[in-house]
Amino acid sequence: MSNLLLIGVHQPGDTVLHRLPVGVKMSALAAYSLAVVVVRSPTWSWVFLALALVAALAGRVQLGTLARAARSVAIIAVVVSALQWWLYGLPKAVETFVDLLALALAAVVLTATTAVNAILDALVRWLGPFRRVGVNPERVALAFSLALQALPGTLALAVETRDAARARGLGRHPRAFLTPFVIRVVARAHETGDALQARGLGD
Repeated sequence: MSNLLLIGVHQPGDTVLHRLPVGVKMSALAAYSLAVVVVRSPTWSWVFLALALVAALAGRVQLGTLARAARSVAIIAVVVSALQWWLYGLPKAVETFVDLLALALAAVVLTATTAVNAILDALVRWLGPFRRVGVNPERVALAFSLALQALPGTLALAVETRDAARARGLGRHPRAFLTPFVIRVVARAHETGDALQARGLGD
C-alpha cells in the first residue's frame, strides 16, 4: 500500500501536529468539517478559518502551500458564493466562501503534517474487517487518495448537500446533511474505482 503513486503536499517536520497519530488527526478533521458545514453563522465562519490558520501555524505549513490550496478552491468558491449571493444575499455568500476556504486549508494541514501513504495505510487497516462483506480496502483507499486530489469538487458536494438540506428545512439536523453527503462521496469514489478498474488500475 505504501507504494501507491500519490501526489501530496507532505512536509516532514517535528511539530506537535506531525507527531499526532493519524487517527486523531483524521477524526479531528472530520469533526471540524462537520462543524463548518452544520453551523450557520458568518461569525463562526471566520472563527473556523482562524482555527485552520492556527493549525497551519502550529504545523509550520509553508505559506506557498497554503496559497496554492487557496487558489485551487478559489474559483469554485467564487462560483458557489455568487450563487449564494443571488439566492440568499451577500452575508450568505461571504459565509460560503469563507467556509470553503477554511475546509480547504484544514485539509491541507492534514496532508502537510501527515504522509498521504500513512493516511491510506491507516484506512486499509480500519477497513480490513470489512473484507468479509466484500469491501476491498485497497481500492477504497486508492479512490480516497484521488478524492484528496479532487478536494474542490468534494467541497462543492458538501456545500450543495448542505444547501439542499436547508431548502428542505432540515439544516439544523446533522444527519440530514451527513447521510446524503456520504452517499454522494461514496458514489463518486465508486465511479472513480470503476474507471480505474476499466483501465486495469483497480485490481
